[in-house]
Amino acid sequence: MERKRILITGAAGFLGSHLCDRFVQEGFHVIGMDNLLTGSLRNIEHLFPLENFEFYYHDVTKFVHVPGRLDYILHFASPASPIDYLQKPIQTLKVGSLGTHNLLGLAKEKKARILVASTSEVYGDPEVHPQPEEYWGHVNPVGPRGVYDEAKRFMESITMAYHNFHGLDTRIVRIFNTYGPRMRLNDGRALPAFMTQALTGQDLTVFGDGSQTRSFCYVSDLVEGIYRLLFSDYHLPMNIGNPDEISLLDFAKEILELTGSKQKIVFKPLPTDDPKQRRPDITKARTILGWEPKVSRHEGLRLTLEYFKKHLDELKPTLAQNT
Repeated sequence: MERKRILITGAAGFLGSHLCDRFVQEGFHVIGMDNLLTGSLRNIEHLFPLENFEFYYHDVTKFVHVPGRLDYILHFASPASPIDYLQKPIQTLKVGSLGTHNLLGLAKEKKARILVASTSEVYGDPEVHPQPEEYWGHVNPVGPRGVYDEAKRFMESITMAYHNFHGLDTRIVRIFNTYGPRMRLNDGRALPAFMTQALTGQDLTVFGDGSQTRSFCYVSDLVEGIYRLLFSDYHLPMNIGNPDEISLLDFAKEILELTGSKQKIVFKPLPTDDPKQRRPDITKARTILGWEPKVSRHEGLRLTLEYFKKHLDELKPTLAQNT
């Protein structure tokens, strides 16, 4: 049988690279696409020798052309950490708007099913807890985080417009906090920050009083949820995440215990529009996809710590600059 062909944008990033792995393993011909703005070829270099993987260095905010048949598209290109989208606000807005438009057009031309990667950030600083898909959100469109939040909200809107107006076969996943190997060690999110601080002998930085909550999903669980959503018949947005909620202060203490670090926890002012609560309602994923997370936070953190220890040398230039 001829292999199904899938385009994965953001292929050299954290999530994109794990998705490339999964679809290669499932026997697809995978076309990875990335402009390496925040991704790294190291995440996918192990795939380069394979006959069913190819890589295009390309910015999806420009016209996207892929020769030949395409059966599926996964649009995961975007800066995703606060450090990235605060430093690259225009690129973040463009990849969520122009990039999504280009890929929806490609899906329409190729008659391909497209799944776009939205985010729990569409809920903003939520007034409903936990967050079901029907909640419309509480977002500041002109705040510093608005470039990411509104790019993803526009992504959802234009995807639904293509679905309703053109009859395009679409899927929308709302991704909650995810972690695991291949996260950038200095990407600024809570888990990489805590782990690198603990491993390099720095005090752990908690913003606010640490009472704000997050729900962390291990990457293999997330990939399984995305895989099932792609092949489901459900076209409305769906939360994929782990509802096991923890305060950031307790999470910092967990990291200290896991790493055996004796560092202190220090507190800094809460960033503007930082969400106070984040926990997915995954009723739809459970009932429609038969999906729920399997990997405990303890096991997931252990696996992630192994990766961080192995790649700690990458931080030395940054640490030297900061001393």
